[in-house]
Amino acid sequence: MEEAKEFLQLNKEEAESVSRLTIHPHRLGFQCSFYEDFALRGIRVDSVQPGFVSCTFRVPPRLTDKSGNLATGAVANLVDEVGGAIVHVEGLTMNVSVDMSISFLGTAKLNDELQITSKVLGRRGSYSGAIVLVRNKVTGELIAEGRHSLFDKHGSKL
Repeated sequence: MEEAKEFLQLNKEEAESVSRLTIHPHRLGFQCSFYEDFALRGIRVDSVQPGFVSCTFRVPPRLTDKSGNLATGAVANLVDEVGGAIVHVEGLTMNVSVDMSISFLGTAKLNDELQITSKVLGRRGSYSGAIVLVRNKVTGELIAEGRHSLFDKHGSKL
């Protein structure tokens, strides 16, 4: 633990650089958060139909692991965000993720172009389910399959 703390310590120059940063408060609903910008920057929505969305995403260096593959956490985030977007009602806050189950079936490398599709599986009251498929757009290889369950705290009926 001490080794990790030492590794994370800033030297004087780094500390001064960090102290000069201006971080403005996040304005919910008006702009992306740092997290959303970091994780989703570059995603492109290709098609939207009722209960279905298709996106394209090129694997950036910031989301790769030490082996040069798209990190599993980044895949989980894509499943969460694209799965949540398919059941989102404009003007209301995002639904709450209840459960996600992801099967990792392949790997995506730096600069691979991915096709991410999400389809609503069903709705019952405030509970929705979606399936998210992450494929290599060139080869068609299935990288991951995710099932995402969400709860709408507003109880909207679509």
